[in-house]
Amino acid sequence: MFFHKKELQFHAKPEKSDPVFAKQLQEIIGGQFGEMSVAMQYLFQGFNTRGNEKYKDLIMDTGTEELGHVEMIATMVARLLDGAPINEQEKAAKDPVIGAIMGGMNPHHAIVSGLGATPENSAGVPWSAGYIIASGNLMADMRANLNAESQGRLQVARLYELTEDRGVKDMLSFLLARDTMHQNQWMAALQELEEKEGGKIAPTTVPDEWEAMDFSHKLYNFSEGEDSARGAWATGNAPDGHEFQYESSPVGYGGKPELKPAPPYVHSTPPLDK
Repeated sequence: MFFHKKELQFHAKPEKSDPVFAKQLQEIIGGQFGEMSVAMQYLFQGFNTRGNEKYKDLIMDTGTEELGHVEMIATMVARLLDGAPINEQEKAAKDPVIGAIMGGMNPHHAIVSGLGATPENSAGVPWSAGYIIASGNLMADMRANLNAESQGRLQVARLYELTEDRGVKDMLSFLLARDTMHQNQWMAALQELEEKEGGKIAPTTVPDEWEAMDFSHKLYNFSEGEDSARGAWATGNAPDGHEFQYESSPVGYGGKPELKPAPPYVHSTPPLDK
């Protein structure tokens, strides 16, 4: 059950209108790593968590917070669309499509949403539920969460560079801070899970006899040169306690495939080189 508080988590007040930046902000609403994605990712992870209440609460807390971020950024988008330059409004009044495009606006802001935010990215691509990961395995999900927050923080930092508006920068500064917290909390939760489950490779429930262990810790060099051999992933101890091995010229273990001719009824090309 959710309740809506009328107050925003943080200020969303630009110094002036900027329809072009409103379009750019759409990326952190409905982009692959935007707030809609992390909100839905965390909420579905929480809904599906079974018997691990403290992790469920952490995930649900954060998912609910991210819903508030969607509202906050959507409010900023709406305010950036307020009072757009008169000449652009006049162009749009004559021809909304041409006016919006020539003004650098997102045409959907002028035509579809009535000067409001939309559930899409900065290129106008609708948000997709395919962006989210909720696997039921907490260790795997925490790693997905860490990646999502890393990518999200990167995009917020890039947006921070693209504006001189102090009000917008203040909101982005808040989002950068929350992304820092979320990365830290997912790393802490992941470390605890690795310790409790007794392993770093997810899922930890796969027995050794299922796995072709001869291939589990070999780095294959499939590039020209051997630069990859100089990394910590090529020699020494792997994070799971095994030894890394480096193979400079990988060999094929499967042999050359030879397929039987297709049956006549599928009308494939019959063998011609014999």
